[in-house]
Amino acid sequence: MSRKRVLSGMRPTGRLHMGHLFGALDNWRNLQEEYDCFFFIADWHALTTDYADPSQIKTFTIEVVLDWLAAGLDPRKATFFVQSRLPEHAELHLLFSMFTPLAWLERVPTYKEQREQITDKDLGTYGFLGYPLLQAADILIYKAHYVPVGVDQVPHIELTREVARRFNFLYRPVLVEPEPLLTEFPKIPGTDGRKMSKSYDNAIFLSDTPEEITAKIKPMITDPARKRRTDPGNPEVCPVYDLHKVFTPKAERDSYIVPGCTTAGIGCLDCKQALLKHALPMLAPISERRAELARDPDTVLEILEDGTARAKKVASETLAEVKAAMQI
Repeated sequence: MSRKRVLSGMRPTGRLHMGHLFGALDNWRNLQEEYDCFFFIADWHALTTDYADPSQIKTFTIEVVLDWLAAGLDPRKATFFVQSRLPEHAELHLLFSMFTPLAWLERVPTYKEQREQITDKDLGTYGFLGYPLLQAADILIYKAHYVPVGVDQVPHIELTREVARRFNFLYRPVLVEPEPLLTEFPKIPGTDGRKMSKSYDNAIFLSDTPEEITAKIKPMITDPARKRRTDPGNPEVCPVYDLHKVFTPKAERDSYIVPGCTTAGIGCLDCKQALLKHALPMLAPISERRAELARDPDTVLEILEDGTARAKKVASETLAEVKAAMQI
């Protein structure tokens, strides 16, 4: 390979929002210029928590890829594919399961956390326990050198590295130990101040029009201490200011937003209007491109067909090496 390889994926759970844009897609867009990037729709991973109702997965797959394209990901520079179209992932996962200690899966921090936090679904399944191993197969089958993750996902990459080391020790060196490509995600609050999430009904979607974005930002909660227009505020506890850190140049934040808020020189509506002045020119072209792309969904299907064929070539070659090393 002339360039180092990067792999990452997203579950198809619906339209993407600003949290996805600044938490992943902006980074992916930059990575595709420097690395051999493989970006995939993790539809099998979606089943680990949504196995009871998979009816929307196909629709959501199209929605996610539309958002990728609108955000600037380029299928001429990166490979897009659907996980479930490649049974090689499942076969490698099965082979890994034969020699991966159960304790390695049980100690993954997100396994315990989600078992405690997600109380409305039965997560006592092998699929949920074993999803980090399927994730390892997703990565190792492409011999990815790097996986862009936040710090909370590093234990998953370490598990992947352990699986690769164990395989290479038991049989012969075939698999590449990937490294985490740490990404610092900016804090993107939802319209109610909590983390932006579709499930909280507080998201600003990449498909939202300027009018919809304006309608969502204007009633956003601000510093709860500012009960009246004349009350001074604290930008550091204000969700709107967190968005200013993403959209508004630092010079304007320092000269207008912060002093205006802390002295009550500007009101919260003034602050939101200043935010929209910078946010809309950045977000509106994305929603416009997405709307144009959505008129021809066959284009998305063609992109996925082409990318899946490219991915299959790499995956099948790696699986053949693995099986030869295991003498099966």
